[in-house]
Amino acid sequence: MLDHIVRPWIDPPLNRAGRMLADAGVSANAVTLGGFAVGLAAIPAIGTGHYLVGLGLLLANRLSDGLDGAVARVRGPTDLGGYLDIVCDFILYSGWAFAFALADPAHAIPAAFLMLSFMGTGASFLAYAIFAAKRGVTTEISGSKSLYYLGGLTEGTETILIFMAFCLAPQYFAVLAYAFAAACWVTTVSRILAAARRFRE
Repeated sequence: MLDHIVRPWIDPPLNRAGRMLADAGVSANAVTLGGFAVGLAAIPAIGTGHYLVGLGLLLANRLSDGLDGAVARVRGPTDLGGYLDIVCDFILYSGWAFAFALADPAHAIPAAFLMLSFMGTGASFLAYAIFAAKRGVTTEISGSKSLYYLGGLTEGTETILIFMAFCLAPQYFAVLAYAFAAACWVTTVSRILAAARRFRE
């Protein structure tokens, strides 16, 4: 929901940094995988109660997630790059939720429900992209992407903000997780309805 609002603000500096990296010979895939490693390191940090360290690693990962696309726009996007980007994102979203269950067993059920909701948003997003590509449907509503980007109530910006809130106020993890999971299900249902309208024979 917020991605198209923040992109005009964050894209110009990201594009400048991406061009510098590309000119230095850094590939978009290297940025993606390096950022993924940093994001994975947030899991044990959060899982052992080092929430601010985890937040720093999480934000560093999100920065790399923006930079890899900026580098790709300079060097040329690839299907492998788009594939790695989306796979790494969804692994980390669930991994970070899992980390809060590790940090406090009382958070296990809300964390599990949040991961279930991520399955809904991820599946509805990727399945729509598959059939949009099959039909030649394209959009640049959220900028140039390697696959069809179907928005919703919970997109990248909202996900970053909720994980920031988790790290800054872990005592409220359960209520925040349930609230965000509910919003994820609104997104999932809206995407299913959009698919029913678009792909109905």
